[in-house]
Amino acid sequence: MATTTGDASPLGHVKQSQPLIIIASSLGAVFEWYDFYLYGLLATIITAQFFSGVNETTGFIFALAAFAAGFAVRPFGALVFGRIGDVVGRKNTFLVTMAIMGLSTFLVGLLPSYASVGVAAPIALVVLRLLQGLALGGEYGGAATYVAEHAPDKKRGLFTSFIQTTASLGLFAALLIVIGVRTLVGEEAFAAWGWRIPFIVSIALLAVSLWIRMQLEESPVFQKMKEEGKTSKAPLTEAFAKWGNLKIVLIALFGAVVGQGVVFYTSQFYALFFLEKNLRVDGPTTNILIAIALLIATPAFIFFGWLSDKVGRKWIILTGCALAALTYMPLFHALSKAANPALYAAQLSSPVSVVANPDECSVQFDPVGKNKFDSSSCDIAKSYLAKAGISYTNVVAPAGTVAQIHIGGATIPVVNPAIVTGADRTAAIKAFGAEVKTALTAVGYPEKADPAQINKPMVVAILVLLVLYVTMVYGPIAALLVELFPTRIRYTSMSLPYHIGNGWFGGFLPTAAFAMVAATGDIYYGLWYPILACAVTALVGLVFLPETFRRSLHG
Repeated sequence: MATTTGDASPLGHVKQSQPLIIIASSLGAVFEWYDFYLYGLLATIITAQFFSGVNETTGFIFALAAFAAGFAVRPFGALVFGRIGDVVGRKNTFLVTMAIMGLSTFLVGLLPSYASVGVAAPIALVVLRLLQGLALGGEYGGAATYVAEHAPDKKRGLFTSFIQTTASLGLFAALLIVIGVRTLVGEEAFAAWGWRIPFIVSIALLAVSLWIRMQLEESPVFQKMKEEGKTSKAPLTEAFAKWGNLKIVLIALFGAVVGQGVVFYTSQFYALFFLEKNLRVDGPTTNILIAIALLIATPAFIFFGWLSDKVGRKWIILTGCALAALTYMPLFHALSKAANPALYAAQLSSPVSVVANPDECSVQFDPVGKNKFDSSSCDIAKSYLAKAGISYTNVVAPAGTVAQIHIGGATIPVVNPAIVTGADRTAAIKAFGAEVKTALTAVGYPEKADPAQINKPMVVAILVLLVLYVTMVYGPIAALLVELFPTRIRYTSMSLPYHIGNGWFGGFLPTAAFAMVAATGDIYYGLWYPILACAVTALVGLVFLPETFRRSLHG
């Protein structure tokens, strides 16, 4: 663990300037996040390009799963590159991770689609996402450790907060390029081929970022330790096989990083997917609204990093988690009302329910792409509603009951596949879908959000508040993690809990949340994932997480 208070700065040991250290480290990280988040922004288009062999709901969940695949391997990247960083050095390690990330992103833009090469396309996509995840697993710990080890003890939160802006700035940069290309080539061309351009142009960003980072010198804290022969020869063993350090790793994970990770991905990515998929706001409008919110709220990363140098890291992070747990549900309801008021009003005035025997109902997710969801009346009903993005409740009926859909006061019987077969079943399901669509339209359910009816200032205000939660939990987290662990195993020790919390608990959130929505029919049900995770972090952190802001890194 880092030693106690001190005001000494390692900077007297270094010739390079503080701005160069911060800018070079931050710009490289911005580029890596840009690469990583392009995929998330284009999930709907990637569904059509790479997962067109399955039904629409399953395809979208698969696209999110491929997005999450990059997060799945981040802890392994943390172990591999964390060890290298603690043995070889900080600078060279994150040069390697950047090169892997950049080349993988460039190649995504060149991949053939499912229509061209079949299942080989999504397999290749997942392989590249795995490489991106491995690279990102080594990047963050290196950048955060490098900046922190250059910072004065009483400005460590401020200095590392610039690293914390990089994820949002990377997302913002990706949004700008996606919006620009969409505007330039048009929606039809963008969906067909224009989506590749943001991936391909990243090769130029890679060259610039590598050149900038090559101007840096090694961290003075690491260099001094290396000169004294105190580097760890087995950082993985020291970090995770000894209970004293492993205990701190677990406290950092469950008492800080799990909540931070789910807040990050709920407030930025899940909000984006929720607007586009559940509220049916068009892609360009969604991207612009998110970009505006990020532009407004991103400076708060610096504010909360600075504030953590004054009042401490722990309470800012835990307050952000507690606020998220308490307000996510009402905020997403408010987001629905502002973004698609017609849909929100229809859900209140004419709620939809499916009356069926639950034993005859399947989860609307098809891993092998073979299920047409037409073998039971319940499946037929829920399949239509899931594809249409309609929220519904489930009403239990006795065995043998043919399912019904209730829309407000209207009742629509579902096709009974036990007595209607073959071509007649196909025609009957089509007619049933048309009847349900007519009934939904009659009570005010819109097919898409009306751009003229979107309360854009309110949507932006809600999104800004959600991003402010991110800045509270994320702004101080790098300084906290760096301060928790000793220099000789710092890169390794801090990287693993960070990437488990962000890669697994946070990165899998969109996939898990949308699967929860598909299972229940309730578009808000997926929010219970981040609510419970934030509550657990707030409680564990309150009891076990130490305050670290007065610690020195010289130890």
